Amino acid sequence: MRTNVYLSELLDAHEFVSAGTPFEHAAYVSRETGRIFWDTEDLGLGEELPEDVKDGTLYACVPHKHDLDLGQRLVFRFIEANAPEAYEQVRGYFSRRGAYARFKDLLERRGLLEAWYSYEQQACEAALREWAESENLELVAGQRAGD
Repeated sequence: MRTNVYLSELLDAHEFVSAGTPFEHAAYVSRETGRIFWDTEDLGLGEELPEDVKDGTLYACVPHKHDLDLGQRLVFRFIEANAPEAYEQVRGYFSRRGAYARFKDLLERRGLLEAWYSYEQQACEAALREWAESENLELVAGQRAGD
């Protein structure tokens, strides 16, 4: 039997995990209840993690965006599809710091920023659905009662 996990919660946890460098932040999905535990100890938020949270048979570790190929490759797929003439310019952005800010500035000037956000969101949801399937988790709409 597959465990239900709320998509909205998984999206939030994925965003948290992806906000830092890989392994900087972590979140875990209980394979029994579908509840997500956020590792916020380093942030001083004090959520207590279950003692067995590192047991992969009991908890699935929420993936970082790089684990799901949602980093630079996604940017380049978007540019190839929506502004192929800017491909080399965008590639140049990613050879130095501040690439995403320059990339988003370019998109805004070209009227493509909202299209990027939509594309990124759809790719993220699709990748998380595939990940959840591989972890025997069922993504469902809504929120946990009491939230």
